[in-house]
Amino acid sequence: MTIDVVTAMVDDPRIFGAIAAANSVSDVYAMAGLPMVALSFIGFPSDQLPIEVLGEIAAGLRDTCERAGCAIVGGHTIVDPEPKAGLAVTGTADRAVVWSQRAALPGQLLVLTKPIGTGIAVQAMKGERCPPLLAERAIASMMMLNRVARDAGLAAGATSATDVTGFGLLGHLGNICDASSVRANLVSSQVPVFEGARELAQLGVVPGGSKRNLKFMEALVDFADAVDDTTRLLLADAQTSGGLLLCVPAANVAALVARLTGEGASAAVIGELEARKDGPLIRVT
Repeated sequence: MTIDVVTAMVDDPRIFGAIAAANSVSDVYAMAGLPMVALSFIGFPSDQLPIEVLGEIAAGLRDTCERAGCAIVGGHTIVDPEPKAGLAVTGTADRAVVWSQRAALPGQLLVLTKPIGTGIAVQAMKGERCPPLLAERAIASMMMLNRVARDAGLAAGATSATDVTGFGLLGHLGNICDASSVRANLVSSQVPVFEGARELAQLGVVPGGSKRNLKFMEALVDFADAVDDTTRLLLADAQTSGGLLLCVPAANVAALVARLTGEGASAAVIGELEARKDGPLIRVT
């Protein structure tokens, strides 16, 4: 069982609802599960927006849940000055293969299934500074379910996973390293980033949450001198409905990447795990 609620990141209420739902069910996919039923939650400024907007948000939630095969069986709505939406989701998983953040192993490779940079893209959209192509690609990614990544990860023998959301790539990878007593070697040049996100970050279009993520992780990450400040911010960028980060036996990675790309998903091998040593949880080169 999991719950997640987000504030509005786009102007279109139906797309907002669809993204909020994809973000919520992702936690179930990240445990190798399938979402079954959900309760919806919406915070809505009824004194500022017409009731039809509320209906569109609810329709967006429903659209995504229908794609996920997850039934919305009830919910709750409150008056709120800032629109919010999300789901409390109940899913099911096979006990024999359920993914835990405590089950990553030395020698496994790290595979990321969506590019990063949605936090920066959303920040730019709110300020009407986002290039149209970046906005289009970021929205499409946030609406995409992680079901394909979940199925491919299971077939490849992944033992541990996380979805990359509010704590950024570094934060969520750090959680796996801490829980599994491993260290990650992350190759920053191999991490996929939405085209245009880096340029916006260089202009200072970075959400406060991403900056806080980086500040928190600095004591836990050893950055090589060649990793510039913009790259560090991107690696800490707070994502909405990001991809799965899969920990996969090295022998199975080629087949995993081929399957993901063949099914229209992103797939990038971004690093490897080794036994825990003294020092930081993550080494970034």
